[in-house]
Amino acid sequence: MRLEITQRADLAVRALVLLKRSPSRLKSADLAAALGTTAGFVPHVMGPLVRAGWVRSVPGPTGGYEAVVALDALSVLEIVEEVDGPTESGRCVVADRSCDAAAPCALHVAWARARRELVASLAGLPLAAVAVTA
Repeated sequence: MRLEITQRADLAVRALVLLKRSPSRLKSADLAAALGTTAGFVPHVMGPLVRAGWVRSVPGPTGGYEAVVALDALSVLEIVEEVDGPTESGRCVVADRSCDAAAPCALHVAWARARRELVASLAGLPLAAVAVTA
């Protein structure tokens, strides 16, 4: 698992909160301005959320993006994995190789414990809790 949240995942979390708070659909340019990114990057952020069915994209002059999922229905981990892919890569944190219990690296046990705790923390953090501080 990466020990980072990509810019795309961060923007996706923030976009879902923003869309849920918005009384109407937000155009790509307005969403980009509110998120501090470019209108060209918005589809890269929103695409996975639309495919997951959490956001609706309505084309046309009165269209835009709208959230169609409750903030307490999603965990931060779900959003991160939807945008960035699975958190478990099977890659060793020490070297560019696979690492497992049968052939562990020096940090295998510590890393496995830290990874479990991080995943559990993100899985247990509903988007609604993030919205309170956003």
